[in-house]
Amino acid sequence: QVQLVESGGGLVQAGASLRLSCSASGFSIQTYAMGWFRQAPGEEREFVAVIDVYGVDTSGVGRFTISRDNAKNEVYLQGNSLKPEDTAVYYCAAKRLRPSFSPWEYDYWGQGTQVTVVS
Repeated sequence: QVQLVESGGGLVQAGASLRLSCSASGFSIQTYAMGWFRQAPGEEREFVAVIDVYGVDTSGVGRFTISRDNAKNEVYLQGNSLKPEDTAVYYCAAKRLRPSFSPWEYDYWGQGTQVTVVS
């Protein structure tokens, strides 16, 4: 059974850092581009960052960096200098082979983890 499970969310103060983790099971992420998206209440799902199968990363939101560990079958999202507008549910997603900025092109999704940034 394919699963993506996010962890590491919570309530943080503005200016703090946070590291989210995404653990995959039921498939190997080695041949998948891995992305992070976020969704705030009433908003569309927004691209945050993606990393391709070669480890090349692209960030769509400043202050966020994505990384992967194929041996552990995990993906990470490091957020620094967090702001209240970063408050959202953060989702991990997997897309076969090529990366994409569009959430519609992803094959697997996690259930999300809530990040709340307070000032």
